[in-house]
Amino acid sequence: MKNKKKEILIVAIILILQTIIYVVAGFEKSYIHMDEAYSLGLASYDKTEIQANDDFYDNWHTKDYYEDYLTVNEDEIGKYSQVYENQKNDVHPPLFYLILRFAMGFSINHFSIWPGVIVNIIIYIFITLFMYLILQKLLQKEEKVKEKSIILAFISSITMASLSSVLYIRMYALSTLNILITTYLHIKLLESKKLEPKVLIFIGISCLCGVLTHYYYLFFLAMLYILFAVRYIKQKEYKNLLFYTLTLALFGLVALIIFPYMIKHMFFGYRGQGVIDKLKDISQFMQNIGLYLLRINKYGFNNLLILLAIILIGFYIYAKKKKIKFDKNEVANLILYPTIFYFILVAISSPWIELRYIIPISGLAFILIIYYLYKVFKNIFKENKANIVIGVLLALILVSPIIFRFEPESMYSDKKEIVTKLGNELNVPTVFFFNSSHNRFLDDILLFATVDNSYIAKDLEYTEQNIQKILDNKDVSNGIVVFINGGQENDSIIEIVKKAMNFSNCEYLKRLNACDVYYLK
Repeated sequence: MKNKKKEILIVAIILILQTIIYVVAGFEKSYIHMDEAYSLGLASYDKTEIQANDDFYDNWHTKDYYEDYLTVNEDEIGKYSQVYENQKNDVHPPLFYLILRFAMGFSINHFSIWPGVIVNIIIYIFITLFMYLILQKLLQKEEKVKEKSIILAFISSITMASLSSVLYIRMYALSTLNILITTYLHIKLLESKKLEPKVLIFIGISCLCGVLTHYYYLFFLAMLYILFAVRYIKQKEYKNLLFYTLTLALFGLVALIIFPYMIKHMFFGYRGQGVIDKLKDISQFMQNIGLYLLRINKYGFNNLLILLAIILIGFYIYAKKKKIKFDKNEVANLILYPTIFYFILVAISSPWIELRYIIPISGLAFILIIYYLYKVFKNIFKENKANIVIGVLLALILVSPIIFRFEPESMYSDKKEIVTKLGNELNVPTVFFFNSSHNRFLDDILLFATVDNSYIAKDLEYTEQNIQKILDNKDVSNGIVVFINGGQENDSIIEIVKKAMNFSNCEYLKRLNACDVYYLK
């Protein structure tokens, strides 16, 4: 009983420390990616894109117009139907957006990153807990299992990949949790001498939540199913295979009843068709694998994966030459194969090479690499020496972001100055000369939600008369800010604006994801 209380206390301290780290990182988050804007808009707005409004282009708007897309207003309290409707017309299932919509209800009429970040912080409390449970199963034959498990669970939750996931207001933290819960339940199933109905039911519920969060979850689940199907067939446990299969099929049917549009999304929508086309094209396979390995190296292992892999391979070869035998670990294999399978399929099928797509398995990849390193070291050296070496490597992982000077991908600290400058220091009339064939407006909606007056000029013919018409009756004594997105002659546009408004100075402020920003006076 005393040991149990001590364990609970240590876990609680770890979770509190983890949460403090997340909150500090949250205060440093300075910008949002367009997909984060989509998350907020799809959860709260009455249509998928603000650009679909009839008055969006070629009109002056206040910052409230754009902030409305990112917030829940008083007249929207208690309304959730638009979440389902928006997701029907988008490319993702609705579970995360429903949770986010609920959280946004605590920040009425005001944009804030905190509802989304706090949702992810809460999710990561459960991620760490389930990682702790999984690690206890993985390390069950080792000494001081609980101590090692909580340390590894904690470190896996504060890598740059995990911090990026917490700060990124999308469904990837929830997808990570779904995968960990499903993994843990399958470990329980692996350990069961007979099929327990409650374990099957929980597996079904976790699968239901997983597929209603992100379709890539099915990659992980598919390999888990194959492993258990092969296991049951080898052991001639056909009854177990039948019940296991029926459970997944039943909850899959429930998912279809709840959100039948997933069939359209996965097989007939543009994103689903893109995945199918990429799965047919293996020419980019090795390149994509390499690019994703670089991503997981930088963020999942804080730039030390390559070093860890070299050490692991080198010592493993040495151990084999010394004819050192390694015990098989069914739990490790149960984690390893679905993780690799997910990684490969995402590398082939994802529309872009982005960290977010592999975040759901980055924690599992982290503990697997550390586990295999530990096993190799333990079989070559004594236990104490293996613990010391692993401790040194973990310490290097923790300090490497400071050494290499990089931050969570979704913190965007380089955008902090431009947000402050446009919203506070300048706050002058702002014109976005918008080429609609390069439509990524939501990448910069946060800036437009900070300035008092802005105008989106769609596919404008650049003449002095048209520029003057836009800025007629506007106070430009302190200058204007100009946004120009892709596919246009920036220098030519700037010269026409300067001539039309009798400006003499042009200051280049920032290159953003989708456009360039200038201050003219």
